[in-house]
Amino acid sequence: MPKNTYLFFCALAAALGGLLFGFDTAVISGAEQALKNIYTPQYESLALHFGSINFWHGFLVASALIGTIIGALVAGQFADRYGRRAILRWLGIIFIVSAVGSGLAWGMWSFFWFRLLAGLGVGAASVVAPMYIAEISPAHLRGRLVAMTQFNIVSGILLAFLSNYIIAGLNLSPDATWRWMFAIAAFPSVLFFVLLYFVPRSPRWLMTRNLRDEAAAALKKLGTDHGSVAEELNAIAASLKQDVNVAEEPLFQRRYARPILLAFAIAMFNQLSGINALMYFAPRIFEMAGFAKEGALLSSVGVGAMNLVFTMAALVIIDHFGRRKLMLVGSVGYIISLSATAWAFYKYGTSFSGVGSQVVLWSLFLFIASHAFGQGAVILAFISEIFPNRLRARGQALGLTTHWVMAAAISWTFPMFAESSGGNTFAFYALCMVGQLVWVLVVMPETKGVPLEEMEKQLGITR
Repeated sequence: MPKNTYLFFCALAAALGGLLFGFDTAVISGAEQALKNIYTPQYESLALHFGSINFWHGFLVASALIGTIIGALVAGQFADRYGRRAILRWLGIIFIVSAVGSGLAWGMWSFFWFRLLAGLGVGAASVVAPMYIAEISPAHLRGRLVAMTQFNIVSGILLAFLSNYIIAGLNLSPDATWRWMFAIAAFPSVLFFVLLYFVPRSPRWLMTRNLRDEAAAALKKLGTDHGSVAEELNAIAASLKQDVNVAEEPLFQRRYARPILLAFAIAMFNQLSGINALMYFAPRIFEMAGFAKEGALLSSVGVGAMNLVFTMAALVIIDHFGRRKLMLVGSVGYIISLSATAWAFYKYGTSFSGVGSQVVLWSLFLFIASHAFGQGAVILAFISEIFPNRLRARGQALGLTTHWVMAAAISWTFPMFAESSGGNTFAFYALCMVGQLVWVLVVMPETKGVPLEEMEKQLGITR
């Protein structure tokens, strides 16, 4: 098998974790209203002691996101200890169990725990899959190959929206409908698990374990930055500096302040756009804007399709135009689309006309296109590039943990905030994106085409 073909296959196999990430993120949108109808008596009982019905519904919907925080926090440590490929295989098992368990849940709390498990897999996959792909990829292909994870994420999102729409149209009982929406994810989970038996371990992780021969064998199949396997191994070894205490070196040091702050900022802004509010509550948002239930589900499919198309466009050009230009375009699109959505909710409130509904529809299509072309395509590649080899797992975990903490906060609070004012909610997201635009213009560096071993010098990291 030619090097590039084998490299593409390995990246695709790891990126299937992204498809499951996307599916588990979006599938809840088709079932959240059914879950509210089923579990409202329990919400009411819990609300007597703390919170409100919307608080507890947001809590159940965000259960997977709570798991993502745990998964992202621990994934880096386990990936450093056992290897990237080994952890990805275990995640395949987690995805299978969580899909089947969510479909068979026998009550609110069993559903919560299986969705928490799904989130654990999503959080860990969001750290380990792009990290693995970054470490097997030559610099000139790294951006588009890491972005393949994002392509699979949006494919998973579209698949979830489309699956929800199809299952809802099968005239199953209400109980069977929402259960199948979750259980169907077991099929791609099995495929993910099987394909991982045909990919090598990360050559850079192998070098941290002094397994030079296996690393050389992997690089011969995958390709190199330096033209020869020996030169590549020497560059990796120089970056690692053969430090026997690599795993114990603290991440939070003054010299790593810049990559830490960069990872924190891009992850925080990613969720302050409100993207997860749309992913988790798309049908409800369209119903708030005057669409009938079936039309709301179909509009969600349109969101997923738009997401996929613009992610594909970004995937093609990310290594040519660079990360900053995509972020600039995306930031401007965010501001325009979120401001227009906020205006529509301020003007029409709960009495949407045909014009108001169309403004929300096309504004949210522009929003998802802006996200897919900018933040969505860039975040995983950017975070995987800015940390040194010896700290990449923990740096990736830091960035993605920030992402998932913010995602949980946005998804948990959206039902409460949107209930009082959809206009204020989207206006807040628009204001946050003005902040992102300033950050991109003033702070964000360009990482396009820079070998991982040279990134330290560009960011001023010294030992």
